[in-house]
Amino acid sequence: MSKLKILYVASEMNPFLQQTQVADFVRKLPQAMQEKGMEIRILVPRFGTINERRNRLHEVVRLSGINISVGEEEKPLIIKVASVPNAKLQVYFIDNEDYFQRKFVFEDKDNKFYADNDERAIFFCKGVMETVKKLGWAPDIVHCNDWMTSLIPLYMKTRYKKDPIFKNAKSVLSIYNTPFSYKFEADMLSKVKMLDIDDNMLSMLKTCDYEGFVRTGIEYADAVIKADDEYCTALTKLFDSMKKSKKINSLEEEDYKENYFNFYNELVD
Repeated sequence: MSKLKILYVASEMNPFLQQTQVADFVRKLPQAMQEKGMEIRILVPRFGTINERRNRLHEVVRLSGINISVGEEEKPLIIKVASVPNAKLQVYFIDNEDYFQRKFVFEDKDNKFYADNDERAIFFCKGVMETVKKLGWAPDIVHCNDWMTSLIPLYMKTRYKKDPIFKNAKSVLSIYNTPFSYKFEADMLSKVKMLDIDDNMLSMLKTCDYEGFVRTGIEYADAVIKADDEYCTALTKLFDSMKKSKKINSLEEEDYKENYFNFYNELVD
């Protein structure tokens, strides 16, 4: 088997930030796959709760400086990097002053959901695609984790499908039980759009909510993994209604390292 290149994309990762079980998963699996000979890259948002000095983040100037469009606005993309302690893993952080330099993650100090979390997700997903292009590193698999990453399979199948970096890559989406009830404004759809994306491709997103993000990821991903044993009712229905050809029940068992190693290799065969 050839040495696979796997890109992990997530909203959080230990030890930099932990809000949910996503952080633990994205900490342990990349290292396990690296120890099995795979080449790994990891991208996460640089939320303001991440202490740059303590975690030794520093800007990667050669990757920064791109402007990412979110609707009619363009926002500067800043890329930072840090190493995972006690592991030979580098983590790239997507940053922007307007979106990520806040003292809280998805909710403010009064537990009010940020109204622009949709824009933050859009900026992050577009920023991931452009950062990987600038790295010049062509992944075999892009493993997306949680709702914030769910637009990446869409972008891989549309805007970037002919790009040399992504044209041969497969996308995986792991779904976690992390729903929210907030409904975004309808103009979200225009912010998601890029070249080669028609309105009908965004039909799953018209609900402008958590379920819309997840449905879009499911629609365009090559494989979808049930990352939790228990889901809320809406997620359970979504997962149960999926095509069997792309649906994968949890691989989180005692032999999860072998399970994922075999899964990744089978996906690219």
